Amino acid sequence: MKRDLMDILCCPMCKGDLVLEVTEENEKEIVKGTLYCGKCKEYYPIDDGIPNMLPPDLRE
Repeated sequence: MKRDLMDILCCPMCKGDLVLEVTEENEKEIVKGTLYCGKCKEYYPIDDGIPNMLPPDLRE
C-alpha cells in the first residue's frame, strides 16, 4: 500500500479517519501494518501491501 492512499481511505463502517501503524515497509510501499479507526474501534490489517477494508464480520 502506498502512503498516498491515506489521503483517500476512511473507515468502511463509519467513514471515520484511520490511523496508520506500519510494521514492515520497503522503499516503495507499506508491506505490513494496520489501519485503526478510533471512532468505531476497528482494526483493518495490511498484508503483502494490500489493506483489507472488509467489515470484520466478512473477513476470513
